Amino acid sequence: MNLNVKRAIFKHLLLAASVLALASCKVQTTQGGVVGVDRQQRMAISAESIEQTSAKEYTQLIAEERQKGALNRNPAQVNRVRMITSRLIREVPTFRPDAQRWNWETNVLTSTEVNAWCMPGGKIAVYTGLIEKLQITDDELAAVLGHEVAHALREHARERASEQAIASSLISVGSALLGIGDLGQKGAAYAYMGLVGLPNSRTHETEADRIGVELAARAGYDPRAAITLWQKMGQVGGGPTVKFLSTHPSREDRLSDLSVYSQRVMPLYEQARKRR
Repeated sequence: MNLNVKRAIFKHLLLAASVLALASCKVQTTQGGVVGVDRQQRMAISAESIEQTSAKEYTQLIAEERQKGALNRNPAQVNRVRMITSRLIREVPTFRPDAQRWNWETNVLTSTEVNAWCMPGGKIAVYTGLIEKLQITDDELAAVLGHEVAHALREHARERASEQAIASSLISVGSALLGIGDLGQKGAAYAYMGLVGLPNSRTHETEADRIGVELAARAGYDPRAAITLWQKMGQVGGGPTVKFLSTHPSREDRLSDLSVYSQRVMPLYEQARKRR
């Protein structure tokens, strides 16, 4: 490839990366609440595009689970999950008032997997493995759901997609500038994940933990159940992962942080109990 062609490619890549970086903006997706989660986030992708994609994927997944006969098979479990979810959703205006107008949807999927998630825009799924394998209490289920709802409120999926889009453009520019080729690009991508990507994921998890315990407390669920929940998770999940390579905080760090923040929101829980 001659020098003029390289220069032309580099200019296009640099322009694309610059446009993407300039198009990104710092936003405050949620209010801080009692737990004080007030970190600003840089977004380069619109909330609308993420929510539309999520809604499409959720609709497809639910259709597949229905076809397999795995959708909402146990009415008692479904009612239980939806009752807890509805109480949590009533508290989301504390962090972002617009979220109460989301088209929330909650379904229970029959699976041995110990999992639950909330897509952008409020699309929730809980797996029966989570309920049955952990013998989960209502307070612990509120901790799980509060954590997952917090990810959606904070738009962590959008933030991660924005980070990766910007990083990909910058890595392409750097590779073109230095002439390091595909292997160099892969090395730069791995370095990005190790130094920036994974730590940011751990930040997301901590934010979701803290907002989750406040949502649970405001909804009248004991926030200390988040501690017993993660203790159970540790028993089911096997041995501890290597902290440096994990997208989640270490078990010790997580339990320590939850102990502090569950105590911080205990007055909210006591107030909610008196109202019920």
